[in-house]
Amino acid sequence: MSWQAWATVAIVAAAMALFASEKLRIDLVALLVLAALVVLGIVSPAEALSGFSNEATVTVAAMFALSLGIERSGALDPLTRLLSRIRRPWVLTLAMMLAIAPIGAFVKNIALVATFLPLALRVCQRTRTSPARVLMPMAYAAQMGGVCTLIGTSSNLLADSLAQKHGLQAFGVFEFVRLGAVLAVVGMAYLMLVGRWLLPRHVDAEQPVQADVGKYVTELEVPAGSALIGQSFAEARLGETYGVYPLELLRGEKHMWSPRSQEIAAGDVLLVRGDWDKIEDFRRQADLRNAPESRYVKDDDHARVMVELMVAPASAVEGRRVGETGIGWRYDAVVLAIHRRGQVLRDKLSDVSFAVGDVLLALVDEKALANLRNDEAFIVLGQRDEMRRTPRKAIYAVGIMAAVVVASGLRWLPIPIAAICGATAMALAGCFGRKDVYEGMDWKIIILLGAILPLGIAIEKTGLSHALVRLGMDLVGTHGPLAALLMVYLLTALLTELMGHNPSVVLMVGIAASVAGAMHVDPRPFVVAVAFAAATSFATPVGYPTNTMVYYAGGYRFTDFMKVGIPLILVFCALSMWLIPHFWPFHPAAGR
Repeated sequence: MSWQAWATVAIVAAAMALFASEKLRIDLVALLVLAALVVLGIVSPAEALSGFSNEATVTVAAMFALSLGIERSGALDPLTRLLSRIRRPWVLTLAMMLAIAPIGAFVKNIALVATFLPLALRVCQRTRTSPARVLMPMAYAAQMGGVCTLIGTSSNLLADSLAQKHGLQAFGVFEFVRLGAVLAVVGMAYLMLVGRWLLPRHVDAEQPVQADVGKYVTELEVPAGSALIGQSFAEARLGETYGVYPLELLRGEKHMWSPRSQEIAAGDVLLVRGDWDKIEDFRRQADLRNAPESRYVKDDDHARVMVELMVAPASAVEGRRVGETGIGWRYDAVVLAIHRRGQVLRDKLSDVSFAVGDVLLALVDEKALANLRNDEAFIVLGQRDEMRRTPRKAIYAVGIMAAVVVASGLRWLPIPIAAICGATAMALAGCFGRKDVYEGMDWKIIILLGAILPLGIAIEKTGLSHALVRLGMDLVGTHGPLAALLMVYLLTALLTELMGHNPSVVLMVGIAASVAGAMHVDPRPFVVAVAFAAATSFATPVGYPTNTMVYYAGGYRFTDFMKVGIPLILVFCALSMWLIPHFWPFHPAAGR
């Protein structure tokens, strides 16, 4: 191979390591890949920028807007109210999967899971059931539904766009439905009959079964007259007496990391950890004040409510401190406490940088709560009923989405044009506000798609794809196209768990088409295998954003996804090896 091919191998390996480590954001990793390819002269500047004008990138952006219109217009409200009446957790699990899978074929998966997540937590709390029994099947169902249509997930659109560059005819909007529907039915049956016995029955010690999702870290100020003044932490016996554990004593600018023998004085701020109800009992009995709340001076008499928020995947507030997020002035809110799964925070609340999955306890102006619910940076986990929205806008949103699906499905309009027209119609109909569409857009995915697509060009230009195909053919030998299809499916599934579904599609579509060429068979079934293997990531909590969301909220361990997800991937693989050649024959003329 040429030095450019070896350089591309090094870039791919570095990107895989960075994607898997999650030390950098996925869009930043993609931009680093793009910069390396251009600086090394592997792709031209025009080729480097071609990903941002690619049909898949444009269509995904427009579909985000359409999904936002469905969500913001309240089109899903009647369904959530119906599901909220369910009392049995296993019925809730089944009902949610049956509801989410069909909707997931047209609505962004993250938005779906964010909508149903608070509802699932409320029912689990009411029935005293671990959320871990419900949330993982819900996330899996969203993926099963998304793979059923061309527009259901960004990786399907990306696979279609890349396949067309290799000379294949475009896939139809509903071409994946037959295979997707069979897999979804089998997958849901597996989760109800087998998976339910593999799911954890009890969350770990960090995750009690209730909607407050974990133990919080907060600051309590010691006013003059508190019963704690003059006592040491050892004497106060906070853990034994109240179930509250001191982490740090803040006295002015001084931080005392081991305050066990330190006497408490007026004006001290205690950084403590515990369940919120125990913290509140301790605060009242010791005559303390919530330090963040005491700095939250308001001259009005607006009603304020306590809400729980989870930092969503791809959130704009990730990596920012409380003061940098604008949550205070945008929603008239103050963050009282933070919980981070698997870690004990030891910084002042104002110094903590938010991470995906952090659960915040916040005091919010009641009038601003509706706006906060519409902010895709957070998922509101509180128990208050959502605001009722205008049915007329919901009807508009559903009608526009149906028109987009029909127009693109019947090929009256190309998918990108139909999606752009639909997004424009939703904006004119008032299904979302003027700024909502930009704030609700998942720009990380848009940048990822635009920046990672030139990697596929580099793999083709340098001859790397042909070298990989030769290696794969040596492994397959004379076992025929079905063995090659199995190799493509399993390799895509593995790369998806390491890198995410979109980068794995970019890497594998060209290789899959070349493998088919070497076998002298139709490339179409191989592209379908890549699309399905990439869009059904069940084995890790980081392979797909919906898995990440429920990982934090459900209190799962990493191995829980492996126990439930790996058998499901193998079931899907076996069914795909049987059905893909049946629906998309290796030799189309002979298959007709």
